[in-house]
Amino acid sequence: IFGLPLLGIIADCHGARWVVLGGALLYAAGCLLVPASTGPLDLYLSLGLVIGLGLSSTTYVVLLGAVAQVVPPERRSTSFGVVTAAGSFGTFALVPIVQWLISDRGWQGASPVIAALVAVIALLAFGFPRRVGVAADGPKTEGMLLEALNRACGHSSYWLLNAGFFVCGFHVAFIATHLPSFLTDNGLSQMIGATALSLIGLANIFGSSLFGWLGDRYRKKYLLSVIYFGRAAVIGLFMLVPLTDYSALLFGGLIGFLWLATVPLTSGTIAQIFGSRYLSTLYGIVFFSHQIGSFLGVWLAGWLFDSTGSYEVVWWIAIGLALAASVLHVPIADRSVENDCQYSN
Repeated sequence: IFGLPLLGIIADCHGARWVVLGGALLYAAGCLLVPASTGPLDLYLSLGLVIGLGLSSTTYVVLLGAVAQVVPPERRSTSFGVVTAAGSFGTFALVPIVQWLISDRGWQGASPVIAALVAVIALLAFGFPRRVGVAADGPKTEGMLLEALNRACGHSSYWLLNAGFFVCGFHVAFIATHLPSFLTDNGLSQMIGATALSLIGLANIFGSSLFGWLGDRYRKKYLLSVIYFGRAAVIGLFMLVPLTDYSALLFGGLIGFLWLATVPLTSGTIAQIFGSRYLSTLYGIVFFSHQIGSFLGVWLAGWLFDSTGSYEVVWWIAIGLALAASVLHVPIADRSVENDCQYSN
């Protein structure tokens, strides 16, 4: 549900302010509903549907589309990196706090506090423009939303970006969900797991900012290829060295540096090729691919662990997918479709 591109389409058509405002309130309501759940169906509706819709209204799909309307193309990747880094700071700051709340009050007692924090997003929503802006760099042939969708669906590089982001989703969801369990199953403490996740958020602040800045200076597709190859190397080393507190924290820092550095580069590449007018929609579809990978990363890892008693197979799958994604980004044609139209005329 988090990955559905519906909210990106609504934001492109009607503006991001009301999407973010409504999503934040829905998100907070979901956090309050979770402790009242009495069975699986209640959890699917509250934690899955309500919070999923709230998340999809407040995530990068909507935010980056709004930012792209007001930032010049030559600074767009850097700006996307800053927004991504801000989200990562939330991971760094809140994971230890939430872990402390859960330890002190239980997860039921922590939920209302989380709901109050999420509700702050509703106030920040008023900082967004009320109406959709006019993208300065949109192709003259861009036309209506359906025309933009048809143009993207007929562009092979758009599907390569979808495939790459699928791999990204598999990585981040698998690690974020199962890394703490993997560590505790191997004798490390719960706090080490929480600290490793926090380090992922901290390191990603620097990684997203740096790669966003580099994306305005070098070809984004090559930077994406480097990131995915780096993930394969980091995960491979993590599998080969002895597992200790230090190696777990080092892994958190290294994988965190590459964690969401793909976001400013992937979204920036989409805007570079297709313009920014319908970025929330086009990036939203790519993000949906990311979330399909996320679903598989979480579910497949759990199923394989239940079947084999180990996460080892999933780690090696993650390495193979990273190497494949590294190769897939090389042939991407990142030239603007506006240039292609002018050339053909």
